[in-house]
Amino acid sequence: MAKQQLRMIRPELTTLPPLRIPRSYGLRTYQVGDDQHWAEIINDSFGGQRTTEDSRREIMNQDIFDPEGLFFVTYQGQPIGTACAWRWHDPYEKEIGQLHMVGVHSDHSGAKLGMYVSLAVLHYLREHEYTCAILGTDDFRLPAIKTYLNLGFLPICIDGDQPERWRSIGPKLGLPPLEDKIEQIRSELTEAVMLRAIGP
Repeated sequence: MAKQQLRMIRPELTTLPPLRIPRSYGLRTYQVGDDQHWAEIINDSFGGQRTTEDSRREIMNQDIFDPEGLFFVTYQGQPIGTACAWRWHDPYEKEIGQLHMVGVHSDHSGAKLGMYVSLAVLHYLREHEYTCAILGTDDFRLPAIKTYLNLGFLPICIDGDQPERWRSIGPKLGLPPLEDKIEQIRSELTEAVMLRAIGP
């Protein structure tokens, strides 16, 4: 049985750092034709063979898709990184926004572009009056987890094996154990938001 994804949450969006893209890169939102670019970036980042049809089915044709919430980092005009603002399970959710499908082409790894495009999504969520942000990730995506921690996300445990999984991640990242961060999140969220965050 596949393990459930790890979950992280940024409990507030009021203290976001400013968004400054490195020189030689650009940032824009969705344009017609980006379904192909999205598929190429995600295939390179995650593996698989997504097509433009998959892009439309997963993202662009969904009722909750907002073109202004799908961001692309560009290099010489070509999209090479992406992240998407999404709603957390309930299409009527007004508090918890989701950082969804973050990917950067491997040719540009090491430039912290995942952080910048993720930060663009967080600014979007704040502008649309969400109060916190959530994401799902995998144990082996250590560079991504470190980026999310640096962006202010905290681990949140949703089933019995996750405390131990998080315990093993801290040393791999050269960080202190993450148990304190797991406890911190309980004191920073309302009970109602916490229940929705750990829901299905």
